[in-house]
Amino acid sequence: MSEQLKVGISIGDVNGIGLEVIIKTLMEAEVYKYCTPIVYGHTKVASFHRKAADIHEFIFQVVNDASQAHHGKPNMINCWEEDVKIELGVANETGGKYALLSLQRATDDLVAGKIDALVTAPINKYNIQSEAFKFPGHTEFIQEKAGGQDALMFMISENFKVGVVTGHIPVKDIASNITVENIVSKLKLMNQSLKNDFWVEKPKIAVLGLNPHAGDNGLLGKEEQEIIIPAIEAAAEAGVFAFGPFPADGFFGNQAYAKFDAVLAMYHDQGLIPFKSMSFNSGVNFTAGLPVVRTSPDHGTGYDIAGKNLAVPASFREALFAAIHIVKSRREQAELAANTLAFSKMSRDRD
Repeated sequence: MSEQLKVGISIGDVNGIGLEVIIKTLMEAEVYKYCTPIVYGHTKVASFHRKAADIHEFIFQVVNDASQAHHGKPNMINCWEEDVKIELGVANETGGKYALLSLQRATDDLVAGKIDALVTAPINKYNIQSEAFKFPGHTEFIQEKAGGQDALMFMISENFKVGVVTGHIPVKDIASNITVENIVSKLKLMNQSLKNDFWVEKPKIAVLGLNPHAGDNGLLGKEEQEIIIPAIEAAAEAGVFAFGPFPADGFFGNQAYAKFDAVLAMYHDQGLIPFKSMSFNSGVNFTAGLPVVRTSPDHGTGYDIAGKNLAVPASFREALFAAIHIVKSRREQAELAANTLAFSKMSRDRD
């Protein structure tokens, strides 16, 4: 990991804990051994958060473009000119407006190849909504900007990885979005990510059921028999080693997840509740299946502790290093694929 990568960082909601965990992470000298961080926001806003968290002797180097970033130092691109009224812990229009300005500039640079990866601090999915942002969250926004046909919300930690078929949608809409096509697509994305991004040679993926007790042979719902099992079979024909469907409660209760490289849940809370129970403050949200690399901490805006110097930067730090690791893994995979040894049949004749 000797090559210096440029990692962009969007600041999230200016009234939340995003800048606090960013600054605390970038205060660690270890970071600069592996990347050159470029934060998209404004130095005045960053200074406000630094003072609120009682952090001294930390200064961003202001640059106009990612190409000007200083190695070994924290860099900042100012994404607006006007002064911003910060109200720590308050969910308001201001928080959404400047979170979007930061995210737009950072995503544009990511797609243009000016930065190697993007780490996004938490946004408020309600107050960021506007004519320019009509998405359930980061995942869908970045998917559209990057031109991806599909993407997988992939929650990753050292010991547990879980993806979801349906992400940020109302519970009442979950069942109608559980289709053979959607499940197979997510399984393929997860399988490919495990191979390319995490170097798992033959991934084993567990698939959860939708209904209690995985439908109990159709007694509690027929999605398992009519949709999920056919999807697992179709994925197997495509070379994906997927197993299930497993009842979610028993699967996590007896720690069966430890036998698999990753788990595909049917909906957001089914996967994220056990993940955050086991990996909170160390888990990472990774958008798999895109040509670009984007990660995020597994926590939200933290309005209740904003400005109180209580925010723990562990998950943000993990998100930063996960992004670096994934970029490196992809590049090494591409290099190996481009330099494969030509096959030549060896003769038995020694002469």
